[in-house]
Amino acid sequence: MTSSEPVPGRRTLLVFADSLAYYGPGGGLPSDDPRIWPNLVADQLGWDLDLIGRIGWTCRDVWWAATQDPRAWAALPRAGAVVFATGGMDSLPSPLPTALRESIRYVRPPWLRRWVREGYGWVQPRLSPVARPALPPHLSAEYLEMTRGAIDFNRPGIPIVASLPSVHVAESYGKAHRGRAGTVRAITEWAGRHDVPLVDLKAAVAEEVLSGRGNPDGIHWNFEAHQAVAGLMLEALAEAGVAQRVSGS
Repeated sequence: MTSSEPVPGRRTLLVFADSLAYYGPGGGLPSDDPRIWPNLVADQLGWDLDLIGRIGWTCRDVWWAATQDPRAWAALPRAGAVVFATGGMDSLPSPLPTALRESIRYVRPPWLRRWVREGYGWVQPRLSPVARPALPPHLSAEYLEMTRGAIDFNRPGIPIVASLPSVHVAESYGKAHRGRAGTVRAITEWAGRHDVPLVDLKAAVAEEVLSGRGNPDGIHWNFEAHQAVAGLMLEALAEAGVAQRVSGS
C-alpha cells in the first residue's frame, strides 16, 4: 500500500506497518483514507504519506520491505521521519512456526489449501494460550535494529519512531496474548539503547478494543482508536525532533 500522488517538494511520512494502520471497524481501507492514523498524523504535519504495509507483517517484514521494496527506496529521500508501526503480530501466538503458517497460501490444489486453512483455523484458538509468539522477542528487536541501521546509513539522523504492541480480544487467537510482555521488553530495551521514541499502542487503544468497540474481529480498531494513536504518534515525533506545522498554515 502507498499513498496517492505526492506533492512535489513536500516531505513525506514514511510508515512501515501491519494491518492495524489501515484497518477500520469495517475492514481494510485504502492508504489515503483520512480517518486512519497515518493520514491524521501526516495531515497534522503538512506532509504527504507513504504507507508500506500488509496484514500480518512483523518487524522482519519491515526489514525486507525497507531493503528490498523499491517504494521504500523512492520514499526515503523525501522522508521527514520514519515510523515502525509493527510488533503486534510478532507478539501474537502462533501454534505453527511462522514460515510454515505463511506457507499455507501456497498449498495446492485449492481444495487441499482450503482444508489445511480450515484445519489451522480450528487449531489456532485452541492452542494459542500455550503457543509461542509469532516472532521471538529478541528477533523483533534485532530486525528493528537492522532496519534502523540501514535507514540511518542512507539518511543519517532522520527521526525514527517505533511502537509497542497493541492488545486484542480476538476469539481467533483464544483471546491469548502472553507473548506481549516479552516483545514489549525487547523493543523497549532496543529503543532505549538508540534513543528511539516509542508509542505504546496499548495505552492508545485498550479502552476501545477491550470494551468491544473496535472491529468485530477483536484485533483491529475503530476510528476513535486511530485518533488516539495519532495523538501519541505526534507526541513521539515531537520527541524525535519533528515539528508540527502551525495551525492554518
